[in-house]
Amino acid sequence: MCGIVGYIGDKQAAPFLLDGMSKLEYRGYDSAGIAVLEEDGHICVDKCVGHLDALRKKLEGNMPKGTAGIGHTRWATHGRPSDRNAHPHTNTSGKFVVVHNGIIENYLTLKEELMGKGYTFVSETDTEVVAQLMADLYDGSFESTVKKVLKRIKGSYSLVFMCEYDSDKLICTKKDNPLIIGLGEDENFIASDIPAIISCTRRTYVMSDGEIGTVCRDKVWVEDIDGTPITKKVFEVKWNAEAVEKGGFEHFMLKEIYEQPKSIRDTMTGRMDAEEKKINFPELKWTAEEIAGINKIFIVACGTAYHAGIVGKYYLEQLAHIPVEVDIASEFRYRAPLVDGSSLTIVISQSGETSDTMAALREARRLGSRTLAVTNVVGSSIARDADQVLYTYAGPEIAVASTKAYTTQILAMLMLAIYAGRLRGTMDRDREIVLAEGLLEIPEQVHQMLENVDQIKIFARRYGSSEDVFFIGRSLDYAVALEGALKLKEISYIHAEAYAAGELKHGTLALIVEGVPVIVLATQEDVYDKTVSNMQEVKAREAVVIAIGFEGDASLAKYADHVIYIPSTGKYLAPLLAVLPLQLLSYYAALTRGCDVDKPRNLAKSVTVE
Repeated sequence: MCGIVGYIGDKQAAPFLLDGMSKLEYRGYDSAGIAVLEEDGHICVDKCVGHLDALRKKLEGNMPKGTAGIGHTRWATHGRPSDRNAHPHTNTSGKFVVVHNGIIENYLTLKEELMGKGYTFVSETDTEVVAQLMADLYDGSFESTVKKVLKRIKGSYSLVFMCEYDSDKLICTKKDNPLIIGLGEDENFIASDIPAIISCTRRTYVMSDGEIGTVCRDKVWVEDIDGTPITKKVFEVKWNAEAVEKGGFEHFMLKEIYEQPKSIRDTMTGRMDAEEKKINFPELKWTAEEIAGINKIFIVACGTAYHAGIVGKYYLEQLAHIPVEVDIASEFRYRAPLVDGSSLTIVISQSGETSDTMAALREARRLGSRTLAVTNVVGSSIARDADQVLYTYAGPEIAVASTKAYTTQILAMLMLAIYAGRLRGTMDRDREIVLAEGLLEIPEQVHQMLENVDQIKIFARRYGSSEDVFFIGRSLDYAVALEGALKLKEISYIHAEAYAAGELKHGTLALIVEGVPVIVLATQEDVYDKTVSNMQEVKAREAVVIAIGFEGDASLAKYADHVIYIPSTGKYLAPLLAVLPLQLLSYYAALTRGCDVDKPRNLAKSVTVE
């Protein structure tokens, strides 16, 4: 979710690039840079770690002069935030320059190939490979070389290229990451999002996957990789600048809910072999011997990440057959945990800066445990202190209530359990194939669910005035119920509690009275009948039952007042889908109650104090 801007026209490029990048600051970033094709024909690159103010200060009195350039605000995915890892990236000679959003899946293979040819790399990024590959494949034609590069790289990306040998054009393309071309008079623009260019033009081309745009001062044309021209329809932006920052969504939380198909896909990129239906973690490189040496896993986290850890416990125990304890980070280090050298401690944190989780990580290391961080922020404190890191690729999450970070965390834990299970011999090949096939379908299934939310809006309006809501489920459904209750509490301020459905008779039934909403998750086939029995228990006490189950499950309607259906999938994949309606119910309930969705009272995005 980095920010890309590009300009070519009759004005100075650098001021536009800096202004356009400032309009994308809401997306979050850790470094920034620009490349300008100067009047003497050479490309000048200026970049630095930190915010745009640092870059502006660096350029004071030395602003590059030229009418074509590209800029970038980076959210780290490969290599920690630093000057050398900031974009734009060049080849060794500086003749080819590129900015990039996304992940180059096969960059390590390409890097080793290029190093074998004598190329020297100065950054830790996957993006530099693209610039060096441009130089290696250059055939005298800028356009032809870009197409050769695109045939070699794999992954998800938006890319913008600039070349000293062909100074009158920029070339851009995309796959799975947003990119637009802005159309002006004697000037044209490129951006990853509309806010960057809305002050200059409202006429845009919205690029589709596989399209290649060549952008000159006075013309733009689009074609496919084989050179076939593509006729683009002009999209006229009607929104105001504030709305555009949220992509037309009313709140960042809703925008981030709708970004989940992409964040799920990005987290699988480079780890899921779609052809072989096999999961690997190149960044971990675990061996069967190392996994066999782990006698116990401790998962430590706070809030939403703690709930992801509970889901992870089910995955690791059932698929990898390793005993797992899940701890709230603020409790872990005070209970004298029985951690030693045969333990693995997994800490989960979206920001990588959560104070309690950081303290728990240090305590685990002090006790001799191996440590693994699951985090969304490259170069964060937790990422630096852990022995190994497994990054989720949710992109910046601005709303306080976590949504896409949660789904990518449980996705990461599921893939980790499958990977560990294969190494331990507890995961047979056929089972891995079935799970991999199901995972590959998840992004599209999430997209389909987000296409039709009218029913959820109705429920939120009808029950948004409730003061108490209960969530129940069994097995993995209980773990998801915990997250659903937290979401409702933190943004709508409705008192909500989640219980293992079997616990109802042990006291909770005293709270079930006429008209109280009870949300029942029923996606786990091995405990389905028992869950339905619990549903009947609350229905007998005249509660309003909203059930969540798979499409085609007609029996739920017999016992529930309302049913929200999700696409049918396997039981281990169900949490990735079942949480979607809970996130949306919370969001629309908060709207019904007039709450500040993105900034709920008394809460902060990253808790950096104990």
